[in-house]
Amino acid sequence: MIWKWRESAIINVRYNSTIFEGAKYLSRLGLRDKDALHVSCALSEKSKYFLTTDDKIIKKGKFIENIIILNPIEFVREIYL
Repeated sequence: MIWKWRESAIINVRYNSTIFEGAKYLSRLGLRDKDALHVSCALSEKSKYFLTTDDKIIKKGKFIENIIILNPIEFVREIYL
């Protein structure tokens, strides 16, 4: 069922060397490799927010510039309240 994301996706990020280098940097900050790759993809598309329920990513997100990493509930509070 993971393939269904394509039905909702606005863009499909293509892997490139900039994303790879960004992911390596984020891994050095302590993110797991797959998490670093996902955040690097979001950064490459200049996303303002990265939503996750993973507390480790949220904690490390305080050290990542140019993106706000929040859980979905905090995101709703920030945007709508």
